[in-house]
Amino acid sequence: MRFRFVLIFPMLFLAACAGSRPDGGALEVTTAPAPGATEHELLVAATRERVKTGPAMFNGERSSDLDFADLSISVPPGHKSGEIEWPSPLPGDPNKQFVARSLAYVDGAEDFKRRLTARVAALPKGRRSVAVIVHGFNTDFDAAVFRATQILHDTKFDGVPVLFTWASRGSPLEYVYDRDSATIARDGLEDLLRIASESGVDDLFVFAHSMGNWATIEALRQAKIAGHGDFNGKLRTVILAAPDIDVDVFKSEMRVIGRPKYPFVLFSSSDDQALWLSGLIAGEKPRLGAYTEDVKEIADLGVVVIDLSATKANDSLAHNKFAVVLPDFVNRIGDRLRQGDHLTSGRGNISDTAKGLTASFGSLVGSTAGAAVTLPAYLLTLPARAVTH
Repeated sequence: MRFRFVLIFPMLFLAACAGSRPDGGALEVTTAPAPGATEHELLVAATRERVKTGPAMFNGERSSDLDFADLSISVPPGHKSGEIEWPSPLPGDPNKQFVARSLAYVDGAEDFKRRLTARVAALPKGRRSVAVIVHGFNTDFDAAVFRATQILHDTKFDGVPVLFTWASRGSPLEYVYDRDSATIARDGLEDLLRIASESGVDDLFVFAHSMGNWATIEALRQAKIAGHGDFNGKLRTVILAAPDIDVDVFKSEMRVIGRPKYPFVLFSSSDDQALWLSGLIAGEKPRLGAYTEDVKEIADLGVVVIDLSATKANDSLAHNKFAVVLPDFVNRIGDRLRQGDHLTSGRGNISDTAKGLTASFGSLVGSTAGAAVTLPAYLLTLPARAVTH
């Protein structure tokens, strides 16, 4: 046990020091002009408590009911893909940093539904999509907001974004509390996905990071048991980035969920130090996001596995590789589909089809050196468009 703590505390120090988030939060509104900056509207569903004073909006304590908000966040013209340019000093310089442009609570689920439905209806028919983003461990509300905005901006997502934020205390020492909070949040996430599926949307996407994958898989599992696992036929791609889930638990959950019509996409990396630490805390059991030993077994559950072990990380724990890779991946998917490419070049026998699919997904990862792709075997008999529609 002493040996474990000798290893754990330096890792906790690294996690605590990661990033340059201002103490006390960063959501202080500024109306300063910034030519070239891009503003993003972001709807929020939260299982956090509201703060009593100040611009933070939500803290790390649990709420018994879903709460809602509507934000506008600005991204600077010189933004570097995959990064968050934190505002400092507050309220920040919108010419150089992420800043809050407006913050408002939404009073109740009905008002939230009206706002979501209106934004979906404003999109062109056939392109009415909603993306639900679920953050991970050790994430304060402002960090969740800025990371969601970074993902939306870098991927050029042109649908309606919704951040689902659960009660993380934003401390590397609160792992057990955060994990319990993520478990509690599964009901709220299931409710949010149901609301989104009833908004007039054509396509419903989910992106989850780290411990947020636990809440996501749990919500999908119980939705399946309840008989609405495809959320009115709207659920499309579910992206699992560095999931902090026990491998055996994930296999068990997927057997209940069943083989998804639109395969999940998993970003994993064997050098993810945050997940190594999580596995150590969990009795030295491997976490899905760092598991690269038997990827075929994972893939055949209905998962496209993208192994980023050989790619360069932009953070000290190699836990946020997705932030650099995901934008290029998503943009390439969109470009290929708009050009009428069904993402397969294989013809004839199954072996040729397999090579075509693997090559297509490999190229979709873009210029990321060393990325390896493993596909579910059953995809070899399906149109590849179904993977990423």
